[in-house]
Amino acid sequence: MKGRTDAPRDRGWLVGIIFFILGLGTLLPWNFFMTASMYFNSRLNKTEWSNGTVVSHKEYYFNNWMTLLSQLPLLLCTLLNSFFYQRISEMVRIAGSLVFIFILFILTAILVKIPMEEDRFFSVTMATIWFINSFGAVLQGSLFGLVGLLPQKYSAVFMSGQGLAGTFAAIAMLVSIASDTDPETAALGYFITPCVGTLITLLSYLLLPRLEFAQFYLDKSRSYEVETADELLKVTGSGTAENCKLYGHANGSLANGGASGEEVEVEGAGVSPKQAFLTLEQAEVRDRKSTVMEVFKKIWVMAFCVVFVFTVTLAVFPAITVDVKTIYPGKWEPYFISVCCFLIFNVCDWIGRTVTTLVQWPLKESRLFPGMVVSRVVFIPLLMFCNVQSRSYFPVLFSHDAAFASIMMLFSLSNGYCVCLSMSYAPQFVAPKDAETAGALMTFFLALGLSIGAALSFLLRLLV
Repeated sequence: MKGRTDAPRDRGWLVGIIFFILGLGTLLPWNFFMTASMYFNSRLNKTEWSNGTVVSHKEYYFNNWMTLLSQLPLLLCTLLNSFFYQRISEMVRIAGSLVFIFILFILTAILVKIPMEEDRFFSVTMATIWFINSFGAVLQGSLFGLVGLLPQKYSAVFMSGQGLAGTFAAIAMLVSIASDTDPETAALGYFITPCVGTLITLLSYLLLPRLEFAQFYLDKSRSYEVETADELLKVTGSGTAENCKLYGHANGSLANGGASGEEVEVEGAGVSPKQAFLTLEQAEVRDRKSTVMEVFKKIWVMAFCVVFVFTVTLAVFPAITVDVKTIYPGKWEPYFISVCCFLIFNVCDWIGRTVTTLVQWPLKESRLFPGMVVSRVVFIPLLMFCNVQSRSYFPVLFSHDAAFASIMMLFSLSNGYCVCLSMSYAPQFVAPKDAETAGALMTFFLALGLSIGAALSFLLRLLV
């Protein structure tokens, strides 16, 4: 029987590439709707004229509602996924979610060409955002649990793929702005892009079970069997060469093909049959999965870290950062938010996540890590002091574009780095058999942080 040290090689780093694509696919819904805020606002806040004067239009607060309604279903569905994922097969959860996300992206692309009254368009868009993020939550929770079964570097690769999803969306938006086509056609091309991306993600997932490296690590029942056998052999296989006979079973076989109920001779240090049976019972208890609360008690520090990181991030991004204005009007103005807000954030966030594959500091047991996470709260006032328009209370201290871009770089680098470390460290606090539960729980707390930050963004936007 193979041990972990005998795992097959990941030929051509193919499993790593697939998890990178899966990470990218999980955040396509959030990033493509968020980055398209200018398109949605243009359809909702149309300027109307009457007798030569501008008629006041209804304020929809699209960015705030989009952020909140993206995260609330994420929170709810991730909570349900944490408790009920064992009742629904992994294939149904992952492949089914990708299929529904694909359908909803197609619906969004079709709506670009359909004229619609503003209130109705807002309602349909919010419903689409709710459902697409619900399926995204199930997908994300399932994949975090899945990647937790592999070596830690694959978690970092998966998170790196998630970071690239935003960059992918930002580049797609820049291309649509720069194109010579009319805004409607540009928006159609923009929303077709995630349809293709989601389809590639689905095909990549379907390829995963066919790879030997993935089969070895994702075959949970065999991994538990290996651990049980290794533990029993470690307990009974050392000391003097005194033979004792074991009557019993340990996942069918303990040594040299011994079957359940057969006599198996093991060299040991005078281990009695009674002691051997106790060892077997202990192994069976150990192989039983821990409860959700037992897992939470082991990972609560990392859960707090991921909640706090995303609370700070979503409190100001994109609800406040998207309203920052450039001091250089003209040709640069249409590109300013796409570049300085979305592209910089997503590129630097991806760099922060990718760095964790090379450097992991502070260590998971260190108190410095939670301290570093809490220190990110300083970015909230820094960004509120930038050149945010329609402001009421906060003065502008950082009006220059370069100041805003620099703050965004540090803000997003620290976001990616701290999130990736939190999500990568959590499964290391539990036994391999509980890694999937830990991954699902961490995804719930990730969603909790996003939801708290989204709710907080309403208050902070009013305070600016």
